[in-house]
Formats: sequence, C-alpha cells, structure tokens
Amino acid sequence: MKMNKVLSLALAAAMALSLAACGNSGSGSNGGSVSGSNGGSVSGSNGGGSSSSGQQPTGGSTGELITVGVINNDPNESGYRTANDAAMRATFTEENGYKATFYNNNDAAQQIATAQQMVQDEVDFLLLSPASTTGWDSVLKDAQAAGTQVILFDRMLEADESMYVAAVVSDMPAEGKTAVDWLAAQGLDEYNIIHIQGHMGSDAQLGRTGALDEKVNAESNWNYVTQQTADWDEATARTIVQSVIDSKKPFNVIYAENNGMARGAVAALDAAGIKHGKDGDVIVMGFDSDKWAMEAVLNGSWNYMGLCNPMQAETVDSIIKDLAAGKQPDQKIIYTPERGFDAATITQEDVDTYGT
Repeated sequence: MKMNKVLSLALAAAMALSLAACGNSGSGSNGGSVSGSNGGSVSGSNGGGSSSSGQQPTGGSTGELITVGVINNDPNESGYRTANDAAMRATFTEENGYKATFYNNNDAAQQIATAQQMVQDEVDFLLLSPASTTGWDSVLKDAQAAGTQVILFDRMLEADESMYVAAVVSDMPAEGKTAVDWLAAQGLDEYNIIHIQGHMGSDAQLGRTGALDEKVNAESNWNYVTQQTADWDEATARTIVQSVIDSKKPFNVIYAENNGMARGAVAALDAAGIKHGKDGDVIVMGFDSDKWAMEAVLNGSWNYMGLCNPMQAETVDSIIKDLAAGKQPDQKIIYTPERGFDAATITQEDVDTYGT
C-alpha cells in the first residue's frame, strides 16, 4: 500500500475509534524466524498481540493493512534494546492495522541489505534503528523512489532531513553532555577515566563519546587511562577494567556507555576489592533505562545513570496513523524525554517510573 493508497484510506482511517498507539499490551509477533549469517533474524507478524483499546485496523472497512519493515538492533544487546524491540513488536501487529516484518542485527551491512530487500518488497513504511550513522544513502534514495516512507527510531543517521518523514530518537549528544556536566560537578582534583565505548559509529556511541572527548581535550586534569570499545558487551568491559587493574594505573572514574558494560566493569572492581559508588573510591557511570541499574544507583553502588528512553513505538505508530489520515508530523525530529539520575538524589519513585 504505497502512499497514494495510504491517502485513499484517509476517510476510513478517520472513522477508526482511535489514532493513538494501543498495542503495548500485546504479546508481539509470533511468526516464524530465520537466522541470519551473523546472528540477525527476520520474523513476520501474523496477528499475535492484542490492542488495549480494541482499535480496528487502519484500513477500516477495506481491511487493508499498512505494511512496515522494522530494522532494529539485537535485543540481546542490552536491557534497553530488549524493551525497545518488545515495544515495537507489541505495537506493529495485524490487530493494530499492520503487516510487519522485523529484522534484528547489530551489523550495519546486514541491516542495509535487509532494508534494501524490504524496499524492493514495497513496504509502505521502513522503520530504522541504524547500527551505524553512515552507509544508508542508497537505501534512502531507493525508498524515496519507491514511495516507501522512512521513519527513524532510537538512533539518528547522517542524511538530509528530506530523506525521512520523521525521527523519534534520543538526543545522544545531550545525554553525553548531561553526564559529563554531572561528572565535572563532582569537583575531583584529577579525573583519571576508564572510558568503555559502545558499538563504534553508532549514534549512541558518537554522542556519549563526543561530550567526554571534548572535556578531556579541554581540561588538563581530565585524562583517559584507557579508551576502548566493548561493543556493548558486559564480559568485554570486565576484561578491559581488569586489564587496567592489573597494570596498576590509577583511575577514579568508569564512564561506560551502557549499563551492561558498567555492570561488567563493577564485577572487575568487586573481584579486586575496589570500593565504588557513593562512598567508594571509583565513580561508576552507565546509560540506558534498566531498572536493576537504577536500583544500583539508588543503593549507592553506582553514582550515575543517564536515562535513554526505549519507548518510541507508540509515537511512531501515532505518526503513521496521522499520515494515513492525511496529516503531516508537526515536528521532523521528536526527542524522547530523558534525564540523568545520581546516587545523591534518585528516589524509589524514579526507579518505579523510569526503570524498564
């Protein structure tokens, strides 16, 4: 159903009970899955899941579904990604008006190849959470030529805004700046930092690294003890920190670009008997939305967690329903609400409200 078809459904869509997203209580897709050569998987929706408000399919009396291809990262990457993927699968169901195909992979080349196939299959909408910010030009141009509308979620990519209809994303540079500003406010005489980076070239890595790089380059008392990627992996992060401990190099900050890597770092500290957190010798910082990580901040084991909100599915759904009704998005880029939490001020209510 290309865009001319979408517009032809405006009257039917206007008769639907609600244009708001309401698939979050569903069980998601239960179609078969096919494993890719490097861990990616493709799964099709066959109607699994339920709508919390009983909303009719967007096609109304025509019964025609909006076809979407959803390119996301591996849900095993982190608790954040698990929540993000689950929300997308629970929302883009047949009962909510969609025929959806999902693909999960952290490899940008595999994502791009699959996205090209989805465009060739003439999906109405291509929903992208790109593993890398670059390399998508051909996909975007082909999508535009085919009449497939692109919506970014979770992560931005380097492209002219005319190449996508909307982006529902986290402001990664702002996340990094908020975290670095908090760290600067701790007033350490010297900052000796173990910097554990995420997947290189991803929007999250670039934003969270950029703010810290800028500060280290500007301040003589800010130093990298090491700066390495763990590619979001907890075990690799533990190995990086253990290597620094074994080297006897002094450090007092661990800046990990997601919570899983921060947990791996803490495991190395604990094994070495090094105190950390609110009353410890090492400041521990993570990012994402995991409830267990927020609890670590609450109990003082960690010092800081930068919230990265994984719940974009409802907003994306609303944008698509508006487009089907002939309404363009009010904003091109929509940032999900986020903030930082630290051990001195976090509350149980914060954990219950924002933890996933």
